[in-house]
Amino acid sequence: DGETSHLAYGSIKKNSVGEVNSFTSLSGTLSSEGLLSVSINLPSLETFIDIRNERMQEFVFQNTPAATLSGQVDMAKVSALPVGGTMLADLEATLGLLGNNIPLETEVFVARLSETQVLAVTNDMLFLSAEDAGLNAGVDKLKELAKLDSITRTVPVTARLVFTAAGDQA
Repeated sequence: DGETSHLAYGSIKKNSVGEVNSFTSLSGTLSSEGLLSVSINLPSLETFIDIRNERMQEFVFQNTPAATLSGQVDMAKVSALPVGGTMLADLEATLGLLGNNIPLETEVFVARLSETQVLAVTNDMLFLSAEDAGLNAGVDKLKELAKLDSITRTVPVTARLVFTAAGDQA
C-alpha cells in the first residue's frame, strides 16, 4: 500500500546538521510464497529543497528511475498471526541500486492489522553505506556543488511497509 508505506533515511552535513529525507512513492508485492519485492521510485525523493532533489536525481541516482528491494519472508509465520498479533522477524534482503546488489539484514516488527493487511516496520535503524551502494562519486559531487566540507557516507534508514491482500487473506 503505497499510500501508507514510508521509506526514510537520515544524513548529516557540515558534521552537525542532520536531515531526514524520504521517498514518497513505493510499490511492491509479497507473494503467498513469501517473495518480497518493493520498488522505490527514486525521482519521488523528497529532501524539502528543490535543487537538492534535482541534484540527488542527477548526480547520486544518475537519473535511474527505481531501486528494488527483494527478499524472502516466512509466510507460514505471517499467516499464523491473528488480527492484532505481532512478531519480530529477521529479514535478509537485497537492495538493487545502480547495478549494485547490496545485501541487507535487519529485524522487522510485523503486525497483522486486519484479515487483509500486514504491517512490517524496521525494528531498529538499518545503516546503508554510500560506498557499498556505489554512491560515493555522486555524494562527492553534491559536496562540491553545495560547497560543504562533509556529508555522511553511511546513512540510517527506516521503513514502514503495509501490504494489503488482493484476495481474501494477507
